[in-house]
Amino acid sequence: MNDVVFVADFTSAHQWVAGRSWAYPNGGPTNPRDDKLDHLTADPAYSRTGTFRATRRTDGFWDAGLLTTEGSAQGFMVRTGDTLEARVRLPVGVGAWPAVWTWRDGGNEVDVFEYHPDNPDLLELTNHVRRSGRYIRDAAVRPGAVVDLSAQFGRRSVVWRLNGREIFADRLGVGADWRAYLIVNLSVCAGRYHPRPDAAAKELSYEVRSLVVRRGW
Repeated sequence: MNDVVFVADFTSAHQWVAGRSWAYPNGGPTNPRDDKLDHLTADPAYSRTGTFRATRRTDGFWDAGLLTTEGSAQGFMVRTGDTLEARVRLPVGVGAWPAVWTWRDGGNEVDVFEYHPDNPDLLELTNHVRRSGRYIRDAAVRPGAVVDLSAQFGRRSVVWRLNGREIFADRLGVGADWRAYLIVNLSVCAGRYHPRPDAAAKELSYEVRSLVVRRGW
């Protein structure tokens, strides 16, 4: 049995809150300590279409799209045993930092994926709950590519898949009672670990074409 328990409707204010997250200091709008130029915005043009955008501001930050289930009317959380599946179109512009991840109470973070176009064939997969992760290089990963990504949040192992193929199982898992909210966003790199956007760049984007959560094995 593997029931679908969540189908993302990014237009839904019942499912998602836009432009704030307690994963950022004081809920946002900025998080420079994490090497981010984000200035979170609730403007629906930045996230509600499924295309997550960032545009340059005059103060050095970038207006950036973020959606989270934390604080929404539904308040959906993934839990141990769930599998999250997402189809995304990766960004092209240097400085773009897309991610699908989880968060609750100052932690409980598992990164379904992070990506930086300056490392064009590399995905970053991290289980912060049990301090594990892996950098995966794959020919299917490149700027502008459409890829299917999934993470199965097992008690004893988190298992990531790319286009249906297992690419990493951490053999540590999230424990029996783990649960967390979802975050989907586009950050902008501040230059400490990955390059800032090109000086002429005005906009960055990536697309989440679908996101579902299945429950059960």
